[in-house]
Amino acid sequence: METTRPAVTSEQPVLVRASRDSDVEAMLTIYRQHIRRGIEDSVDDSGTPQPDDLRDRRRNLRNTRLPHLVATRGGEVIGYTYVVLFRKRPAYRYTVKHSIYVHRDDLGRGVGRLLMQELIDSCAAAGFRQMIGYIDADNTASLAIHDKFGFHRVGLLPGVAYRYGRWADTVMVQRSLAAGSTEPPQPASFSR
Repeated sequence: METTRPAVTSEQPVLVRASRDSDVEAMLTIYRQHIRRGIEDSVDDSGTPQPDDLRDRRRNLRNTRLPHLVATRGGEVIGYTYVVLFRKRPAYRYTVKHSIYVHRDDLGRGVGRLLMQELIDSCAAAGFRQMIGYIDADNTASLAIHDKFGFHRVGLLPGVAYRYGRWADTVMVQRSLAAGSTEPPQPASFSR
């Protein structure tokens, strides 16, 4: 169930911080906006995580040094981002896949840019070397911000998603973090 957001003045700064359990409802509202956008505005969201699912996922990510961040303005969550391991096998432990979601009222206002910068910095500081993303090929704004942050388009997955009454392509992007693949990781970087 979506709620109307109170008016917030643009003079208030956007702050990025680690997510909290109290942010879960706002994150789910933002997520539901993203899956419901489209021609009919009535996409089946039966796969949408429930609040307890998101709390557990958030806690698991934080317990395994994976950043889970929110952007707030005036104390209100207006966006969030997180990473998961790209693959579960040990050889891939230095590579993460990211997701960023911004409230529809705050799109185009630099919130995604702030979240992206903090996520990149947090992942590099945690010892990760590569960041992967999958972006809807029609999402030109997201592709543009990834270009600005040095992501390279490394693949096109044609017709892999069916949504809003049509097949959609996905673009795979990748960016090096810290030393990237130019040198081996420090032996103590990860103890798993």
